[in-house]
Amino acid sequence: MFRVMFHEPAIPGNTGNAIRMVAGTGCELHLIEPLGFDLSEAKLRRAGLDYHDLASVTVHPSLAAAWAALRPERVFAFTTQAATHYTDVEYRIGDVLLFGTEPTGLPAEVLDDPLLTAQLRIPMLPGRRSMNLSNAAAVAVYEAWRQIGFPEGV
Repeated sequence: MFRVMFHEPAIPGNTGNAIRMVAGTGCELHLIEPLGFDLSEAKLRRAGLDYHDLASVTVHPSLAAAWAALRPERVFAFTTQAATHYTDVEYRIGDVLLFGTEPTGLPAEVLDDPLLTAQLRIPMLPGRRSMNLSNAAAVAVYEAWRQIGFPEGV
């Protein structure tokens, strides 16, 4: 399935929500340290409810370590600065959907990473800063999953 990656997430509830989302979609969640919370935090556990055992969650000490472990073919970085909409991509199983920390997004050095296939954005009304991290990840995952026909057991 797809690989959702949070670069240095800071808010435990967002990661908890993402754990629930990946459990329901069959995606993997990859977290890049440093994390702004402990994975055992009550807020994270409450947001993920009883889905932790059903989710694939991996913590990587750095982005370089994640790239070495995953060896991704395609990586899509989500940023409000991109010109290409997230719906303009034909997603494939195994794609990495990369999101930045709350509230600053992905840093310039990550956006300049040569492994990135493209930078994508989720459209919003003018004057809005950004979407909630877990909501943005869900929007992207469900579009990618829709494109491949919502197969079960992928």
